[in-house]
Amino acid sequence: MPLHQDRKQNLIQQFRTHEGDTGSPEVQVALLTERITYLTEHFRTHAKDHHSRRGLLKMVSQRRGLLDYLKRKNLDRYRKIVSALNLRK
Repeated sequence: MPLHQDRKQNLIQQFRTHEGDTGSPEVQVALLTERITYLTEHFRTHAKDHHSRRGLLKMVSQRRGLLDYLKRKNLDRYRKIVSALNLRK
């Protein structure tokens, strides 16, 4: 299930780096995190949905790549997004 339009706009507003920004790594990570959270809840009731699980693993890998890129390019932005989304313990 895709994100609701208003929820998606809220995430973009919260994590954008400048006016009109919709594709920065921070925005992409936030949107992927929201979809990953939804699918994680989905698997609590649909444990045998292996096709969606494959999509989840692809999203987690894509998010990991974006976070690695951010960590390499700008450590402050990386730390900010990780703390804002509570991705690390």
